Amino acid sequence: MRRYSLLVCLLLSACAGLPSAVRDVPVKDISYSQASQNLNSYKDTSVRWGGVIIDVENEQNFTLIQILSYPLNYYGRPQLNKSSEGRFVIKSTEFLDPAVYAKDKEITVAGTLQGDIERTIGKKTVRLPLLASRAIYLWPVYQASPYYGYGYSGFGGYGFNPYFGYGYYGSPYYWGGWYRPYW
Repeated sequence: MRRYSLLVCLLLSACAGLPSAVRDVPVKDISYSQASQNLNSYKDTSVRWGGVIIDVENEQNFTLIQILSYPLNYYGRPQLNKSSEGRFVIKSTEFLDPAVYAKDKEITVAGTLQGDIERTIGKKTVRLPLLASRAIYLWPVYQASPYYGYGYSGFGGYGFNPYFGYGYYGSPYYWGGWYRPYW
């Protein structure tokens, strides 16, 4: 019984870090590189992939989003510090606004492999895996604070910062990247 309870805990915690939009879709653990080598054997298989948006094309009844694929981390976010695996195309029956789904934004999608689609990259025509989306998650853009990247230093850098005290950048001793004695 102990083994079964451990197995249940592991299975429940496996998807705990994923956003709810893509967590609730049952998928098989098939990587982009596995599927792209033999796409016909994985047709109609549910997968979860992600990457960076390259292009958005809105047609009359659907939207195509071309993605530069990256492996996903534990939370389902594309790992941009790893090497890219290639490209794939998401097909959504919904209208996806190109202003929202803009170039260079990170995205994770859960969907079904439908085969491949022909795309032109530069002057070369290539065949890319086509993924019919069931759930899409657009990752928020993290913006670091322009003042040390953490803490609060008020408007324009002036004010109280719990780490550095009062003054510009939180310190009365800060001067152009260096600290100096206060005179």
